[in-house]
Amino acid sequence: MSLTIAQPRTAPAIRTAAPATTDLGSVTPIRGRRPAVLPTQPARPVADRSAVPTSPVVAPPRNRALPEGTEARGFALYVGLDEAAAAAVGTTLAAVVEQLKALTAQLVPSAETYAAVAVAAEGSGGRDVDVVRLALQDRSAVAARKQTEKPEPEETGVVIDISRKRVVLDGEAAPLTFKEFELLQFLVLREGRTVDRSAIIEGLWSDGEDETPNERTIDVHVRRLRSKLGAFEEIVRTVRGVGYRFDRHADVSVRYASTPSPDLF
Repeated sequence: MSLTIAQPRTAPAIRTAAPATTDLGSVTPIRGRRPAVLPTQPARPVADRSAVPTSPVVAPPRNRALPEGTEARGFALYVGLDEAAAAAVGTTLAAVVEQLKALTAQLVPSAETYAAVAVAAEGSGGRDVDVVRLALQDRSAVAARKQTEKPEPEETGVVIDISRKRVVLDGEAAPLTFKEFELLQFLVLREGRTVDRSAIIEGLWSDGEDETPNERTIDVHVRRLRSKLGAFEEIVRTVRGVGYRFDRHADVSVRYASTPSPDLF
């Protein structure tokens, strides 16, 4: 009887292929149950998101207020708020400004800001925001203001404007010096009264800033003043041996300030 010896079974050798290489580098095998990419198959290209069709980006409409060839470089926010209204809610103008600047820096860190406060005379009235727009020379506000203002009628004769410190002769400003206007104003405020030279010196040169003139110098000042009044020089009359007097007539009008002149007596 022959004896057959069985050879032990050995596991068959597993042949592995060396990983293929491409121009993109080594191919990394995919782990898991997914089939490996065969060397002969090209790697699936990565999708380019830029190639995916999207909704077209629409540029914001151009501001029609901008003239052609210009661009917007910033904006101005007019805030109508006085100190009393700010204090009523427990804040101040400075605090509001700082908060607005901080908000702008939060929204656009690179933005630069500049704040300006508009001031007006006390009791001037009107809306705060309109005062701000006019003070900062907003174009539309200035244009609207000009439309509402009535043009002044053409001035004829002599207009002595105490409030503006000027004299207008037939619509043209007279080239008076400051001291010449002071001299005329001194006489106008004493209309109809003869003022002697010593009173003029005491009234106009008592501050000591300028050298005190003599009475002959007063005559020179009056003569220069009358020469600049031209055809209306007779409103300053000479009273022989006494002094000078302002006489008003139909062609002369005097405009006073809204508050009494400190020279009034």
